[in-house]
Amino acid sequence: MMLQTCRVLSSRAGPSAGGWQPLSFDGGAFHLKGTGELTRALLVLRLCAWPPLVTHGLALQAWSQRLLGSRISGALLRASIYGQFVAGETAEEVRGCVQQLQTLGLRPLLAVPTEEEPDSAAKTGEAWYEGNLHAMLRCVDLSRGLLETPGPAGKTLMQLKVTALTSTRLCKALTSWVREPGASFELSPERLAEAMDSGQHARAQDVRLLVDAEYTSLNPALSLLVAGLAVRWNCPSEGGPWVWNTYQAYLKDTHERLQRDTKAADRAGLAFGVKLVRGAYLDKEREVARLQGTEDPTQPDYEATSRSYSRCLELMLTHVSRRGPWCQLMVASHNEESVRQATKRMWELGIPPDGPVCFGQLLGMCDHVSLALGQAGYAVYKSIPYGSLEEVIPYLIRRAQENRSVLQGAHREQELLGQELRRRLLGGR
Repeated sequence: MMLQTCRVLSSRAGPSAGGWQPLSFDGGAFHLKGTGELTRALLVLRLCAWPPLVTHGLALQAWSQRLLGSRISGALLRASIYGQFVAGETAEEVRGCVQQLQTLGLRPLLAVPTEEEPDSAAKTGEAWYEGNLHAMLRCVDLSRGLLETPGPAGKTLMQLKVTALTSTRLCKALTSWVREPGASFELSPERLAEAMDSGQHARAQDVRLLVDAEYTSLNPALSLLVAGLAVRWNCPSEGGPWVWNTYQAYLKDTHERLQRDTKAADRAGLAFGVKLVRGAYLDKEREVARLQGTEDPTQPDYEATSRSYSRCLELMLTHVSRRGPWCQLMVASHNEESVRQATKRMWELGIPPDGPVCFGQLLGMCDHVSLALGQAGYAVYKSIPYGSLEEVIPYLIRRAQENRSVLQGAHREQELLGQELRRRLLGGR
């Protein structure tokens, strides 16, 4: 009955009166931030758009420590890259960052900065995985304790990287089994759910898990795990999706997989949670395909990826409008046009700004979009890594290498930051 009521309300909502008013991402919301914050953002984003710094980041960090010493090198990093992209090291520092975000109308999406090279001998063994597990459990507790009231949407979210908890070799082997003919029954989500432990710490703490997508050699195994968890925890009686999967629009088969998975969730009567991204492993995927002599799984260029993202976004928003709170979506994008498309279609479909659709961007980036969305009443999450310099800097460098196009394409944000700083200087602020 409740589901039917939600569908009726959604179908009747329709566009609100007064016509569509597109959001302006002109940096006007920068008035909410201090001059020091804007200055640091401009300098750091310009540095990160410099290819040699991203390519040789770890070597440059080691050189800086030898030349300047750990203390001075660390202080420079804290005042620049670490300060821009990381919430802090202690729980108190993370809470302070989150409180500041809340004053800006933004919400936290904590991410444990586990960093490894796939199949690296140095990052295997039970001790490493146990340490990561405890870090993830602490992240659940910290996420729950950050917000006394999660907000009208009632969603506290955190990111989960499966390969921090299990071997990439196992995931690759499981992917091979999944792809074999006749494996559908033995490796079904239902069988996997039966074998799972009945408890879930995140559910007990009212925290929803957004499982990261990774390489195509691992994703079928990760999707199977998410599907098994969904059978166990995404029943409507549990209160909506507790485990979400991430879909990468730069892969050629993503729209087809989304269609298949939405229909499967409908047939099973399960809630469905999706984080939609463009994707971050483009160069590595193409290199692996070239070396193995296999078909490139990625879209041919950025424009094709954008078209794929737009199609997937339309599919999901339409599904959200039909299923209400039992289908939830994070539009994880730094692209202004994708965000505009999402907000316009939400208005046309009668989806409320602070409802089953939210937005996500990285901490320290795309603030001109995040702030505009937050001030307009949309649910906006900033992906927030935290931890010590030793833990986080390698993580940040790897993420920067995976997101080169985003960093090098942040010219508009740099331009808007410069305009706001010039306005303040000329205006005497």
